[in-house]
Amino acid sequence: MSSRFLAGSSPGYGTGRRKSQFTYRQLGLLASYSTSCPLRVIVHIDLDAFYAQCEMVRLGTPEDQPLAVQQWQGLIAINYPAREYGIGRHCTIKDAKKLCPKLISQHVATWKEGDEKWAYHDDAAAHMGTHKVSLDPYRLQSRRILAVIKESLPHDKQKVEKASIDEVFIDLSAQIHSILLERFPELTNPAPYDDPTEKLPLPSISALDWQADALVDLNDADAETDDPDWDDVAILIGSEIVRDIRAEVHRKLGYTCSAGVASNKMLSKLGSGHKKPNQQTVIRNRAVQCFLSDMKFTKIRNLGGKLGEQLVSTFNTENIKDLMHVSVEQLKSKLDDDTGVWLYNTIRGVDTSEVNCRTQIKSMLSAKSFRPSINTLDQALKWLRIFVADIFSRLVEEGVHENKRRPKTINLHYRHGGQTRSRGSGIPQGKILDETTLFALAKNLMNQIILEGQLWPCANLSLSVGGFEDGLSGNMGISAFLLKGDAAKELKARSRDPNVDPPTLKKRRVENSSIQYFLGKRGTPSGSVDQVDEEDTEASGAPRTPLSHHVVDVDQTSDRPVDVSMSAFGSHEMPITQYTCSRCDARLETCNALQSHLDWHFAKDLHEEERGKPAFASQASGPHNQKKKAAASSSKKTSRSSNKLEQGQSKLKFG
Repeated sequence: MSSRFLAGSSPGYGTGRRKSQFTYRQLGLLASYSTSCPLRVIVHIDLDAFYAQCEMVRLGTPEDQPLAVQQWQGLIAINYPAREYGIGRHCTIKDAKKLCPKLISQHVATWKEGDEKWAYHDDAAAHMGTHKVSLDPYRLQSRRILAVIKESLPHDKQKVEKASIDEVFIDLSAQIHSILLERFPELTNPAPYDDPTEKLPLPSISALDWQADALVDLNDADAETDDPDWDDVAILIGSEIVRDIRAEVHRKLGYTCSAGVASNKMLSKLGSGHKKPNQQTVIRNRAVQCFLSDMKFTKIRNLGGKLGEQLVSTFNTENIKDLMHVSVEQLKSKLDDDTGVWLYNTIRGVDTSEVNCRTQIKSMLSAKSFRPSINTLDQALKWLRIFVADIFSRLVEEGVHENKRRPKTINLHYRHGGQTRSRGSGIPQGKILDETTLFALAKNLMNQIILEGQLWPCANLSLSVGGFEDGLSGNMGISAFLLKGDAAKELKARSRDPNVDPPTLKKRRVENSSIQYFLGKRGTPSGSVDQVDEEDTEASGAPRTPLSHHVVDVDQTSDRPVDVSMSAFGSHEMPITQYTCSRCDARLETCNALQSHLDWHFAKDLHEEERGKPAFASQASGPHNQKKKAAASSSKKTSRSSNKLEQGQSKLKFG
């Protein structure tokens, strides 16, 4: 890459300036991905007509073959050869075939009612009532493409954000910083007088070779090849890197993609869509205003909806160049202060948003509308199995097998009588999450809804999981801090190995320990339920209600869910809490859960006492809380008996 850069450049020194406009400090910021660095280089890679390309690669069709991806009787993706015939997403299959008789119309993969795996069905379009669309083939290809992109970058300098199934942002700043130091050794010298605000010397080149890039023009054509500065050199190196990445994706997987190379996310995204397909657009800092001047601001993210409509109505234009004459004070008066300042900067190409290496998924949903409505449990269960398989395949992507991330809640949504409602529960966190567990939970929720008599006929059914959290390893219960010697070592070793089942150590009563003195003894009722499983549901005929059970009604006039108490749904419910913490009134489902909860209180008290703070300083005074203070006092006396840690024990840290 270095030789290619130098071969296209002529040696010498820039004319007209003796110093760069950039400082040594700004060069250093480039290595740390600083969003305030004016030398930063951000790339947006966008797959060309992605769904259509996936089908072309799968079917092995020539690149010039017109192809459209069909979903029922509509089109959701059209490749570029088909667009030349005037085919768009508004076209029906019949109209598209008239415009282009040789068009290949490929229906998306579907889940067929009763099946447990998606597949391509030739007759899917004619069986909308018994098929459900699957995007799994496209997700699989998206993961493969992302893997190739990451393989093309240095392992220690990867700042990649998957923006959607067919879009990726890359921050190349740190990689470019290291390449700059390699190609231009003068940059490795310390700043004069050790002052980081000193200006850098100008690049030792006078012309840059942009090769096949779609370079945004400047207003001053004479300045195209003269007087480059370090931001121009940095973005040139970025364009070389991206060109290689795109070529690698095409070589290994057969996909073409377009790219935008600029100083921030907003500009790079606009750039990737500027010249398509299979091209990359470079927007240098000096060309930003020229690039934006002829553009409509409604193309910019967050300006295509209601805010964009408000601006068009207020200023009677949707062109950026017309808004450039509006002062920031006028924008603030017409909008609000924050929005006015943001808009003022945005239309001038200013964006300091960061490339996030991981955009966390908050929820997953799989849904199906029924025309006509379904009326039997057997039909509903067939779809539940499909929903579970669909969601679980995505959970695997999130690393559920490796315990990297997993959801905490599951909700079953249904539409009956013109109203959409949902029923939810918690997902047991103490065991491996698999399809069987998810289906048992979903079936349990379905049985609860059926008992209420509010499901049939059902016009829409969907299943969602949410409340994602990162998987934890190496955590030990409070009991680990009370065990000594070999028993403590064994428990600690087990907690570090995610492949080992929960410890089978004999539960110790520790009759004479301080923790037992503090907590006292409680029995466990024989009828307590720790989790919901399929056998429980089928055996009893009525589902058992899990710990986090709740009901959500969605008002048809509002998108905001409203929590509704369980008592509103009749007498079919079983009590969900059997134990209450006397200190904080928290409700726990089982004795074991209460024991663990009180263990936490005790450990917290020890920590607060060690810090010299009253453990219950924040509690309100009153008869009920006086009892809590007495309990706290008792626990403090006990804890003073020994501050020395036994072998295998360690201090808990809070805060």
